[in-house]
Amino acid sequence: MNAKSFLLMVPLAALSCLAAAQSDKVLRGQEITESALIQALTPPASAAEEPIRTRSIRVNRDDAPRPAAAKPAKPASASLLITFETNSAELTPRAKQSLDVVGQALSSDKLADFRFAIQGHADPRGDSEANLRLSQMRAESVRQYLVQNNRIEDRRLEAIGKGDKELLNPANPIAPENRRVTIVNLAQ
Repeated sequence: MNAKSFLLMVPLAALSCLAAAQSDKVLRGQEITESALIQALTPPASAAEEPIRTRSIRVNRDDAPRPAAAKPAKPASASLLITFETNSAELTPRAKQSLDVVGQALSSDKLADFRFAIQGHADPRGDSEANLRLSQMRAESVRQYLVQNNRIEDRRLEAIGKGDKELLNPANPIAPENRRVTIVNLAQ
């Protein structure tokens, strides 16, 4: 790798780290807005929609290293701090207010044609199997609320319990962001 290539890669690596850090952010309270959700849940433009522009043609010789294949894009998603009663799947009044905003976003013109997975997450307190059941019940509770109170078609939403295996804050296992709901656009 020459110095010029290295200098071009450093800013790209920094940008990808910044993008990854932003995607792991958990929206809380007033951060849960219709526009923030639409932005987070709208899939990026596909390569077919955006033409690739180059300034030169590169010919690979058989002995020349080939560029690595591009990684598939991470699905559009938004992690939300949705609160529940302790050790239950019952939504709190604050959670219902947040889910009403989610319902508005999912009904928007930009998102109305997509299907979504609602992933429930738990912290590692208690038994892993019990946490998996609890996270599934919480995901179902969110799905049911959106269908019944926000008129989101049930076929557009799939509830998935993830248990306690995908901690956002492993340094503090009982942190609130580990007990979250993540909405993932299934378009990809």
